[in-house]
Amino acid sequence: MVSSLDFFFNPQSVAVVGASRNPAKVGYALLRNLKLFYRGRLYPINPHADEILGLKCYPNLKSVPDDIDVAVIAVPAPKVLDVAEDAGQKGVKGLIVISGGFKEVGPEGAKLESRLVEIIKKYGMRLIGPNCVGVYVPKTGMNTLFLPPEKQGFPKHGFIAFISQSGAFGSAVLDWAAMRGIGISKFVSYGNKADVSDDELLYYFRDDPDTKVILMYIECVEDGRKFFRALRGVTPYKPVVILKSGRTEAGARAAASHTGALAGSDVVYNAAFKQAGVVRAYGMEDLFDIAIALGLQPPARGDRVAVLTVGGGSGVMAADALSDLGLKVPRLSSNTIEKLRRVLLPIASPYNPIDVTGSATDEHLVEAVEILLRSNEVDVIMWLPYYITPGITGELNKKFLDRVRKVMKELDYVVPIVGVATGGKYTAKYAKEAEDMGIPMYLSPERAAKAIKALVSYGQWLKRVGTYEEYVEKYRKEVGI
Repeated sequence: MVSSLDFFFNPQSVAVVGASRNPAKVGYALLRNLKLFYRGRLYPINPHADEILGLKCYPNLKSVPDDIDVAVIAVPAPKVLDVAEDAGQKGVKGLIVISGGFKEVGPEGAKLESRLVEIIKKYGMRLIGPNCVGVYVPKTGMNTLFLPPEKQGFPKHGFIAFISQSGAFGSAVLDWAAMRGIGISKFVSYGNKADVSDDELLYYFRDDPDTKVILMYIECVEDGRKFFRALRGVTPYKPVVILKSGRTEAGARAAASHTGALAGSDVVYNAAFKQAGVVRAYGMEDLFDIAIALGLQPPARGDRVAVLTVGGGSGVMAADALSDLGLKVPRLSSNTIEKLRRVLLPIASPYNPIDVTGSATDEHLVEAVEILLRSNEVDVIMWLPYYITPGITGELNKKFLDRVRKVMKELDYVVPIVGVATGGKYTAKYAKEAEDMGIPMYLSPERAAKAIKALVSYGQWLKRVGTYEEYVEKYRKEVGI
């Protein structure tokens, strides 16, 4: 499965059919982005131009003297079929059809799409699209988005693969991820998915060494059984987080006009997701909040959460948010409470939430987290450091992470840690530092609680399918604990 799709993401050569000299045209923006990002051989196809953007043009695919892995097509829908024939005769491996005007516009467009599929099957080619923005891969520079980099942000390389049925939403999310500093391993927008489908992409990313977490935005699935089998084949090894739209009657109507397919019953999708170990998201922030937690921390072995906070009010809000999601904020044993009393200030609260108070120092948080980790009474820790308080120094993150790693190496279990950093520029600086060091950080206890819920749910799923220990052992090796 990997070898059958890898040329789309790591091509040696790319042709742009419909390359244009007009900066207002999609064909110009496509070629420009590829020239800026892509590090392979690039061939513009335009019968009316000798060169575009300093690149030699060719009248058609068959006139290109070299082999072509991928042809990116941006010509009117009726002309796509002739281009596909040329590509097949040239021996092109795959087509990315950006053009719209296929089944999403009605019966005539559906006929065109059906004929396009016949052509690619005749020649043994693969197809992403039509009606899509294609792929973006930071590592190889493969970039078929037709949005100018002055307006569109392109994320750095990271561990999140993102599959989007919607090109516009996918592009907006990439823009947001770039601004947020979130990395992407690979992005693909498949539009009408006339050929390459959800299940194939899931298997591809399961086996992709650059991907730790798979995100999906979907509106509909044509072959539900096949999709469900693929999810069951992937989630025991990598988490899959899905944002499924078209949940309401109005949303389902919109999805039908958008991609030309019915969205289906949300009740059925929800049940299938639960049975396949999918973590469901209900918005863009959810999607990435959950992905960051699953990519940076191990899955939780249970649902007991300790709240370690510098602010009492935030601790209360955290306890409420966790309880609302069905997670436990358990009372600690008298033995653990006594150990906490010995290392905390007399005014601190050693219960759960553990409130070290605004008078705390770095050492209070560091000593407390070791006691919690060793207690074997909690499965996850929510950490609310409040970097702005007087006793907290710029060295807190390093001290805290060093202690966590030291203790984790000595334990025969793992305890994920999720942080909350509510504040302004000063707080944001240290929150980013903590996240770069491996602890996912959120702006509110509520968002952190949802991330913890995902770690708990995924841990329960891995235990159910029997791959929890294998997954955790892999995590230990990756982070060196």
